[in-house]
Amino acid sequence: MQLRPRERWRPKREANLVRARDLGIVIGRGTPGPANAITDVSGVRVGHTTLIRGDGPLVVGDGPVRTGVTMIIPHDGDLWTQPIFAGSHTLNGNGELTGLEWIREAGHLTGPIGITNTHSVGVARPGMGCSTTSTDSMSPPTTSTRR
Repeated sequence: MQLRPRERWRPKREANLVRARDLGIVIGRGTPGPANAITDVSGVRVGHTTLIRGDGPLVVGDGPVRTGVTMIIPHDGDLWTQPIFAGSHTLNGNGELTGLEWIREAGHLTGPIGITNTHSVGVARPGMGCSTTSTDSMSPPTTSTRR
């Protein structure tokens, strides 16, 4: 999977919708980048694909298909030899996370991050191995569902 820089996307805002920062409410010490996005962080690469194929009633193995995946590589070095600190938090107990035990045990991330729907975690994780720069097959990528 080749990651390409994402276009700067802004959600459509309703006229009465205001950001907390616009009201003077600042959370944390950081300041947002020009796009207020994860891609503002130097070295972070993000790729996304949405698959929409077919219409009509479901035919198992044929479609229609409505799915997607977002891939995040948190820095431009080799994640296996230059891991980053990582942790986890469970907000409501929902969602799946493959690779969580490695993060809990080691306290760092040594592979890419994939975000997809619950039913695609099992197929997204093996595909993530090709996106890491490491040649070590033991690098455990992390896959989670989006809620």
